[in-house]
Amino acid sequence: MKRSVLTLAAAALVFPGVQSGEPVSAQTTDLLISEYIEGSGNNKALELYNGTSQSINLSGYQLAYHQNGSTAVSATLNLSGTVAAGDVFVVYNPSSVTGISSKGDLASTTIQHNGDDTIVLKKNGTVIDSFGQVGVDPGTAWTVNGVSTADKTLVRKSTVTSGDTTTTNTFDPSAQWVAYSIDTFTYLGAHQQDGGTVTPPPTGDPGTIDDANGYYTGVSGLTGNALKTRLNDIIDNHTKLSYDAVWDALKYTDEDPNNTSNVLLFYSGVSRSKSLNGGNLGDWNREHVWAKSHGNFGTTTGAGTDLHHLRATDVQVNGARGSLDFDWGGTSVINCSDCQKDGDSFEPSDRVKGDVARILFYMATRYETGDQLDLELNELVNNGTAPYHGKRSVLLEWHAMDPVDAAEERRNQRIFEKQGNRNPFIDNPQWATMIFGN
Repeated sequence: MKRSVLTLAAAALVFPGVQSGEPVSAQTTDLLISEYIEGSGNNKALELYNGTSQSINLSGYQLAYHQNGSTAVSATLNLSGTVAAGDVFVVYNPSSVTGISSKGDLASTTIQHNGDDTIVLKKNGTVIDSFGQVGVDPGTAWTVNGVSTADKTLVRKSTVTSGDTTTTNTFDPSAQWVAYSIDTFTYLGAHQQDGGTVTPPPTGDPGTIDDANGYYTGVSGLTGNALKTRLNDIIDNHTKLSYDAVWDALKYTDEDPNNTSNVLLFYSGVSRSKSLNGGNLGDWNREHVWAKSHGNFGTTTGAGTDLHHLRATDVQVNGARGSLDFDWGGTSVINCSDCQKDGDSFEPSDRVKGDVARILFYMATRYETGDQLDLELNELVNNGTAPYHGKRSVLLEWHAMDPVDAAEERRNQRIFEKQGNRNPFIDNPQWATMIFGN
């Protein structure tokens, strides 16, 4: 849309009482808050997304602020203009930097929220979305699972297709928002809403880079160790979960898209109830694809809880795999007839051979000298407690024979939502040979 900027003085604010009336659930037929920026100084902005098939006239739409836990409305901003179908409308503080103002539609001194303020989006007095919790002062911010509302840019997850119309319910920003560091403006001005579907990354042209909306900056022209070092810089500062939190995270990342009450077990491909997590026969548990004894990190926060290599797996299959390195050959495994094992190695089914390879490529890139530990791939089996995993050449074969599919990309996106980093070798498979092929 052609952006028009209107600066509203503080004198234009309206200070009514709390709006009455029963809120109604927002559908994909209405606006929702798609991005929240609470940056340094006056770098403040809100992005509203029109996920409908029709343009929306903003007459009657209003943003209401509840500051510091107040149940009363502190200030409101009446909106005007039109938002085209699939477009966004950005309101921002007029003293924001150009990284915000250049993408803005409406400038107003109303936009001066801090991490403890609740923001409510209304249409003709009815709540259609909200951010925060009316009547609750969280201190400086709402912070859950490493996602905070202070000094952050928060982007609404692409799977969210309706607004939060209950303004007094407990607010967990990690449930629907992905957090980025302070003064991140990369994602402002556009929003993806897909209900959970993900387009697979390009795999054909080895020169093609899937930039993942600006995530892979500074990689152009790099190869070998230089590329590996740059990717480590990009992915190493992720939200670290506790080992207990991994249970619930896997129920989301490994969810069966055909039965959302179940998870898909990694090696066997069986769909099993999310509630059957544990250590008994018939249960599923948390498999460390990079064996946790290889580097002796166990289940410690960080490498031991990194979702990119933790998978929901049948208890018996997990036990059969143990801490074995990966290689060809062996005999069939109980509950996974397509899996093979012998005395020093494990071979997964063809369905996930490439997944295994890309997981190990990720681990060997994410954990480098200066991180929690330095993990590396080698050509050996029986690596024991050394921080190595094999065999590299076999993993490259598996990577080539089992390309990235939509399910793997979907999981990568969901992990990004949970812990804030991506597996580069899913987004850009060509990087595997550029780093590990020599």
